[in-house]
Amino acid sequence: MKGKYIVLGILIIASLGFMKYPIDGYDSTGIARLYQLRQFQRDSVRYTRIPAGAFKKLSDIKLNLLDRKKDSVADLLVADNDFERKLKRIMPSGAYSVAIMDMSNPEKLRYAAHRENVGYQPGSVGKIAVLLAVMDQLAKLCPDWDERAAYLKNIRVTSRYWGTGDHHTIPVYDIETDKLVKRTVRASDEFSLYEWLDHMVSVSNNGAASVLYREAMLMAAFGQEYFFLDAEKAEQYFEDTPRDSLTNLSHRVVNQPLRDLGIEENEWKLGGFFTRGSGRHLSRKGGSIGTPKGLMKFLAQLEQGKVIDKAASLEMKRLLYLTDRRIRYAYSKRLDSAAVYFKSGSYYKCDRNKNPNCSSYAGNVFNYMNSVIIVEHDNGIKYIVCLMSNVLNKNSAGAHMYLASKIDDIINSDANVRKLEIKEEEYTLDDGGDN
Repeated sequence: MKGKYIVLGILIIASLGFMKYPIDGYDSTGIARLYQLRQFQRDSVRYTRIPAGAFKKLSDIKLNLLDRKKDSVADLLVADNDFERKLKRIMPSGAYSVAIMDMSNPEKLRYAAHRENVGYQPGSVGKIAVLLAVMDQLAKLCPDWDERAAYLKNIRVTSRYWGTGDHHTIPVYDIETDKLVKRTVRASDEFSLYEWLDHMVSVSNNGAASVLYREAMLMAAFGQEYFFLDAEKAEQYFEDTPRDSLTNLSHRVVNQPLRDLGIEENEWKLGGFFTRGSGRHLSRKGGSIGTPKGLMKFLAQLEQGKVIDKAASLEMKRLLYLTDRRIRYAYSKRLDSAAVYFKSGSYYKCDRNKNPNCSSYAGNVFNYMNSVIIVEHDNGIKYIVCLMSNVLNKNSAGAHMYLASKIDDIINSDANVRKLEIKEEEYTLDDGGDN
């Protein structure tokens, strides 16, 4: 059938089994750009676009708080006063908000925050909610993770008008010709769900986010029939369904999974699609908002394996593992050797009457820049940061990078102090003389 959404039969069967990700995860995901990176590694080709921490293997990616799975998120987010004092000393004045969790010792978590309940327009950080929506709907249809993994790899969908109109490029790699082209999404583009997810998360493509948002709606609307759906029938559904019904469905599909995690509407919600094509059939429902605490609630529970289930939590973390170039907060050289799981987002507006030279990412009406990141150093230091800002007339990328270095300094310094204290305690206990 033309435009068929899924390749059935032998392709599904062949892909069942282990489900892995990063650079060595091409075979299980089918994400084409990973094939090129894997070949670079196998052929010992020097690749300097990404730092050392981006070359971790599948076996290196784990959930850090599985032993705390029974704890509520409120039990995890208990402020450490000393840690919080140190954090507030380095925070710039003005519209910055942050939440940090030091997971280096899961039994003794340290949490610190500054203005963590202040709401910001989350920008592309909101795409994590679309990632969650797809995983949530797929889990409702397939309790078995291996089946879900197979569908993510083998279901192929076209962009059509939903994915066009975004200036962000995507990497399109042709394995046969060994050619990589970076370009915007076209209406004729067809990729697997896994590749659309990679385009959405790795390079933050708005069109990919809208395509996946659409697919989450179709999963909810068609149930098991989704697996046999073609593009024509899908488009007919959007034509025939009343606009208000589609709007309500879109809002529920992407926001209810957040509520199920105990994240309140004023802590994180998504108001609608990321491109204008969806406007043919549905409307936005309120604006989007995010807070550092709301985002932290998500990432902490991800590390607990409680976002849908353990398998889905681990796979979402793998998809957030950054194997592309690092920007903003993640650009700090202090993090080069660390594994980072990262999403950044910005949203700005310029009033040219006030300032004809108002530039990109330096809006004078509003200028949101947000970074969420999990950092894992080889020395055992592991932590989560959710940073949000709205500083007018200035590109805050440099400030985010500066804060990344300072926060890393604090956490590593504290860890060294604790190690010395433990050594001193052990020395005292062992120093029993001749008794």
